[in-house]
Amino acid sequence: MITLYGIPNCDTVRKARRWLDAQDINYQFHDFRKEGLQASLLQEWEAELGWETLINRRGMSWRKLPEQTRKEIDQSSAIQLMLENPTLIKRPILDLGNSRHVGFSETQYQELF
Repeated sequence: MITLYGIPNCDTVRKARRWLDAQDINYQFHDFRKEGLQASLLQEWEAELGWETLINRRGMSWRKLPEQTRKEIDQSSAIQLMLENPTLIKRPILDLGNSRHVGFSETQYQELF
């Protein structure tokens, strides 16, 4: 089963959901703000994609972090921060079962499907 992870009020997540719906692709949406995120799943994502890919450095959640935290971030602290505040994760995360993809672009999704 295809799972799209994100938060419903994110513009990029909305675009991805509209695209999937328009293509009549069956998927499950997981709101990680409401439903949470298991540490084991986030660690799998990090192992596959890297923590630097997963951290959304352009979002408000990142900018709200203390400057010292942002300067000293590493793999361990990044995972802990993302677990405590899932809105730090770049969105959406598309889980195809055998691979995960971060963000949305129509071109990328066309290639995947």
